[in-house]
Amino acid sequence: MKTLGNSHILGILLCAFYLVSVVSSGTEITIPEELKSAVAKIAVNSTSCSVTCGPGFKLEEMCEITPDGGRRNCTLRRSDCLTSWVCGLLHFTVPVGKPLQFSCLTSDTVGFGSRAYSYTWRLAQGLITTNDVLFKPFKNPDSVIRFSPTRESDAGTYRCDVRMLKTFKVIKRVYFGVRVTQNDLVDLNFQKSLTWEQKLAANKEEGNTENSTHEEVQEQQHFWQGELFYECLVGVASGVIGGVFVSMALYFFQKILGR
Repeated sequence: MKTLGNSHILGILLCAFYLVSVVSSGTEITIPEELKSAVAKIAVNSTSCSVTCGPGFKLEEMCEITPDGGRRNCTLRRSDCLTSWVCGLLHFTVPVGKPLQFSCLTSDTVGFGSRAYSYTWRLAQGLITTNDVLFKPFKNPDSVIRFSPTRESDAGTYRCDVRMLKTFKVIKRVYFGVRVTQNDLVDLNFQKSLTWEQKLAANKEEGNTENSTHEEVQEQQHFWQGELFYECLVGVASGVIGGVFVSMALYFFQKILGR
């Protein structure tokens, strides 16, 4: 019934275009009453895609458009969207024995059409890389990989390809770099040792810019809790003391000149 209704509307619209062309040629016609009352339901507004890569969703406002251009019976519709299928490399550093899990799909995508996808995993064991030649098949039919506990042999890069079941087309590819450290070692988080500029350059090179802004905010928050705060405090105190000495020197200098 819905298909027949849409076909009926399209037929009326085509008829309208024909009538306009006839009118422009100078022929007088009478517009049918059915055509005057025809309406079409189209998307008048839409949000951006919920993710920057891979399958996501967007909200569309669907309204009936009347012949006079008015809107009525507007509703919201959730539809699929795809901006880019390449998502870059995500890093994880986990001590031996700690649990770890990561997923191909974002939390808002899981449960919304996630059954329409298939997942293919590949592993470059012991390496952090995006070179597809170095990957070998890794058996895991699910969208999530869980390690509980994590072992040293689990280190490496895991690549996940998300495909549409109907077309087998790859709609998302994401890499997960896993570093496994010993509990008695110092923190070997490479990202923490980088400057802001180095982090931005690394994120751009790996094709992952989602976490750069969040890391900058964390750095600014840590400013008041780290060594920079004490350095600023010492600088301010030195400035105040220096100002006091300069003021005293000027005061005694004026007294000497006054004599």
